[in-house]
Amino acid sequence: MGAEIVDEAVQAAPAPPLRGLVGRYTGYRQRGVPPARHRGLPSPWLTLIITLDEPLSIAAHPDPGTAPGDYGTLLGGLHLTPALIEMPGRQSGIQVALSPLGARVLLGLPAGELAGADVHADDVLGADVREVHERVREAPDWAARFAAVDDWLLRRMSRHEAAHPAALVTDAWHLLLSAGGLLRIDRLAAEISVSERHLRNRFRTEIGLTPKAAARVIRFDRTRRRLAASPGAFDLAQLAADCGYADQSHLDREFSTLAACTPSAWLAQESRNIQSGHHPPT
Repeated sequence: MGAEIVDEAVQAAPAPPLRGLVGRYTGYRQRGVPPARHRGLPSPWLTLIITLDEPLSIAAHPDPGTAPGDYGTLLGGLHLTPALIEMPGRQSGIQVALSPLGARVLLGLPAGELAGADVHADDVLGADVREVHERVREAPDWAARFAAVDDWLLRRMSRHEAAHPAALVTDAWHLLLSAGGLLRIDRLAAEISVSERHLRNRFRTEIGLTPKAAARVIRFDRTRRRLAASPGAFDLAQLAADCGYADQSHLDREFSTLAACTPSAWLAQESRNIQSGHHPPT
């Protein structure tokens, strides 16, 4: 008899004081599944990974100058190209989706300092992250693991509670999100009564992308989630129209830039994860 196959994903909301700063927690555990390679795609969230057993293996980073490597904990900023993650059939951990607006409060630095990077989290957060890593690994179940992350982030928030992005950056980010990335930058600047140049400079420093690039990522993330929601019955031309692309060719070009593959190729590569509801690290 073969080894038991384990392929589970569990999502949870953070504690109420963290909401708006943290999007969600995703716990994942795989055993005995076929090896694969996963694309960690650009999204509007910073990524914190806390592994449980095996390290996370990054075959290629968004920054091509960063060498492949294994990570017990990983912290990644916003990026415009995918990471390539080795999935050897055995991995487990927790992924924390962090809003770039929460970076100062939860990480002690602006999200802009992590732009385009995947780093060992303890290089940024020090012994603090090693402590929660041990607590998560010792916890008996997902509820206890998520509670350990909650407690850790709440303590960090209490230390940096006065650190927040400038109001103009916060307002601009929320406007881009609410528009699904479909907001001209001149209109965005007019909405918050600043020049486009001033907005671009402040936004890039705080968030790590220009407003235009952030809008692209927000729209792309919305598009690929809609694609994953109905993989067996998608109409790319209609999806392109619904998500604000000029046509299907425009959508294909954006996928080729931000995912380094076509929408159809991405669906084929991720079909097993999509069908099983598994959420690999991104």
